Amino acid sequence: MLRIGVSACFMYPDPNRLVFGHKTLTYIEKDMSRFLSRPDVQAIMIPDLEGDTMAAFLEGMDALVLQGGADLAPESYGEEPIEDGRWRGDSYRDEYEFTLIDYFMKRGKPILGICRGFQVLNVYFGGTLYQDIATQRPNSIKHRDAAQYDQISHDIEFMPDGLMQEIYGQGASRRVNSIHHQGVKDIGKDLQILAKCKEDGMIEAFTWTGAEPGKVMGVQWHPEFAYNFKPGGLLEAPKLYDHFLAICRKVQG
Repeated sequence: MLRIGVSACFMYPDPNRLVFGHKTLTYIEKDMSRFLSRPDVQAIMIPDLEGDTMAAFLEGMDALVLQGGADLAPESYGEEPIEDGRWRGDSYRDEYEFTLIDYFMKRGKPILGICRGFQVLNVYFGGTLYQDIATQRPNSIKHRDAAQYDQISHDIEFMPDGLMQEIYGQGASRRVNSIHHQGVKDIGKDLQILAKCKEDGMIEAFTWTGAEPGKVMGVQWHPEFAYNFKPGGLLEAPKLYDHFLAICRKVQG
């Protein structure tokens, strides 16, 4: 049985919230938990713990998945917020996830980052982000629409002879959903680009070159939402996760 640790999303105290209004909530989005769970795979949310307590909890985990959610704080990659602080992000979650990444990296365990998870991996390796693509890259396509949410899509192009080509083959659809207003600006150290948006060149996937391709990787799209795309025809989501699980089993031995 593989035990996949999943970074938590955070919902902070809000007195206007009727239930647990004065408490911080941590959670996994439902589609994510369903996507990650298999008969031989347990997806386990990693609680907000500290020090030795966190280390003890993580000890039995075989791999880490960083799920989507709130923006990163610009200060986490050495920048000040633009537009009078409109995109302040979540520095608390940033530090929580940097701690998780550091733990799994030091033990040589696989990591998969999805959307925000893709972005936080880039920052962990020294990269930076566009705080708002529409503001800082006005010629880019629209990558997010709050009303349409997971119904927005675009084509990506795989880098020649790379991991994505290996996973999906020649004839696969190369269309993915798009639910992000931030994106990779400067790529992190030792990260190899695997895919870009075909229409505007935004980076859509990478892998860390310090291990076999795919052992530490991230994708900007949400494979867990692919089933809900009404027109159909998106990149086959299970193939990406199957490849990641194969690496996890190899590491587990």
